[in-house]
Amino acid sequence: MLTSILASVGLPLLVKAVRTGISAIDHPVAKTAAAALDGLDDAIRGGEIPPEQIAESNRHVERMAEIESEEAIAALAQVNATFRTEARSEDAYVRRWRPTFGYVVALTWTLQMGALAWAVVADPIQAPPVFEAAANMSMMWGIALGVLGVAVHQRSRDKALDAASRDAESRAGASGLAQLLRKLSG
Repeated sequence: MLTSILASVGLPLLVKAVRTGISAIDHPVAKTAAAALDGLDDAIRGGEIPPEQIAESNRHVERMAEIESEEAIAALAQVNATFRTEARSEDAYVRRWRPTFGYVVALTWTLQMGALAWAVVADPIQAPPVFEAAANMSMMWGIALGVLGVAVHQRSRDKALDAASRDAESRAGASGLAQLLRKLSG
């Protein structure tokens, strides 16, 4: 994403932005880099660097953005293939990892909340640091619950698609009498 932004703004603006950012850092290496970028900016504005070279630099950044985009698409295709392989698996555990993960998250959440409650009741003076420690785990819980949410949503969608395909197959294979009975029963 950053590469595509850089491709759209070009080298001169990139030089100014980076120079402004690193000039605020109080370190000899940052000061040297800022001075070098000052010289580059002066050379660009003074016409010492031909526009063709700047255009080539911008083209290079655009190509890097294109490669980055292709890599992201390939990664998503790999994830999709993994889900499809999992769905076709005959191994019971591979098909049941989502419920297992859900049970583990629920058990862990219950244990943590019980421990927090016990810690606060047993020693109320320690409540602030206990709650601070619990708050520090919010990122971990956000990730775990996010994975669980995606897994539950995906499984619900898989079940709906499976039910729809089974219903279509049963309607196609049902006899005329079975179809009539189904219509009459509502």
